[in-house]
Amino acid sequence: MPIESPTRPLVGGLAVTLVAVAGFSWYTLGQIGGLRGLQSEVVDRNRRDSLQLLRIQNDLNQLGLAMRDMAEGTEPYPLTAWKGQFDRIRRDLDDALRAEARVAPATRSPEQREHLEASLRQFWKTAAGVFALAGRGGEVEARRLIRGTLEPQQASLSTLVARLLVQNNEAEQRAASEIASIYAGVERNVYLFLALLMTTLAATGLLGIAANRRLFARVAGLSNQRRVLARRLIHMQEETLHSVSRELHDELGQILTGVGALIARVQKKGSIEDPALQDQLLEIRDAVQAGIDSLRGLSQALHPSMLEDHGLDKTLEWYLGQVQRQTGLAIRYERSGSDPGVAGLVAAHVYRVAQEALTNVVRHSGAREAWVRLRFERRRLRLEVEDHGAGIAGDAGKGLGLVAMRERADILGGRLEVSRPLEGGTTVALEVPIGGLEANETNPSLTGG
Repeated sequence: MPIESPTRPLVGGLAVTLVAVAGFSWYTLGQIGGLRGLQSEVVDRNRRDSLQLLRIQNDLNQLGLAMRDMAEGTEPYPLTAWKGQFDRIRRDLDDALRAEARVAPATRSPEQREHLEASLRQFWKTAAGVFALAGRGGEVEARRLIRGTLEPQQASLSTLVARLLVQNNEAEQRAASEIASIYAGVERNVYLFLALLMTTLAATGLLGIAANRRLFARVAGLSNQRRVLARRLIHMQEETLHSVSRELHDELGQILTGVGALIARVQKKGSIEDPALQDQLLEIRDAVQAGIDSLRGLSQALHPSMLEDHGLDKTLEWYLGQVQRQTGLAIRYERSGSDPGVAGLVAAHVYRVAQEALTNVVRHSGAREAWVRLRFERRRLRLEVEDHGAGIAGDAGKGLGLVAMRERADILGGRLEVSRPLEGGTTVALEVPIGGLEANETNPSLTGG
């Protein structure tokens, strides 16, 4: 049954996440722009305008103090002496008004500005009249004009400027309220966005986990099927080799043995007096005997019957001698511990691992010497095949031989390790629990049966 790929839902989840991020980013940037507009166009501008209004108010207060002194006549000098102070304050007021006009908030109506400017013009007109009267010697009339007209005009200007300051403060409070509302909205939407994002990520993650669980379950199933198939193949291989070995030994071996016996009987009759024919019969008999010996060696190599008769230890010792004679490889065999009597299919698997490891040494390592160690320890068996040659590299480390060795180790309930000794080369180590050996010996499912 095909497994649906999780790619489409995962891409959909990613698209939703990206759209949510883009939308929230656009919203946040808009809110930040609004905050920046409020701060620059309302709050900051109002504060700069209020500073100029305070400057104007300060100048008006100075004029009020000066007019009080002028009206009371407590100073020993004439009214015209105040004209210089009035001129200086007027210049500062004119400069403050120009600066205030540049930073006045957009909410300021043109009528308010015109009223402020008109009131100031009227004030300076009245002040000019006061100084003109005082210059002609009419200080009494000038003081009367100050108390009756100029001081009320100054009070009206101060009230107008104070009203403008109050408007600025109210506008700033409204802006602060709007800013707080924007912050609250942004905070609320941040939480909503985080909840949406986490929900999307959680859904995508759960989808990925579920898909991975299905994939891993499928892979585990395939791995188990492969393991069972490999075990059956190994079992079939052993059965086939055993059958071929038995057929060679029983059928073809018996035929060659019979031919050798017939030749021997012919030689014993003595009816053949031709020496040349006798020599030929002797050569034929020797050839048949060599064939029998070769056939026995081949039969033992395919499936050594010694495993059933003498166990793993003796069979390994015989096989190592065969390898040394056939290949010239010097093999040092080390055995330790008490043999619990390993035989049957278990002995066959351990024997095949040793056989495959030595085959790799001969074919790939280029070494002229190898070490085989068989150790019977408490509740486990350990087989090591070590050489100091070229080592396993490239495709040699991925071959079917190594795969078969690992499968045999798995069948035995043990493990196979391939390492590189300090001297270089390769060490193949098979370790099998003895309890597992006994169980596997009687459990057909572990041997592919």
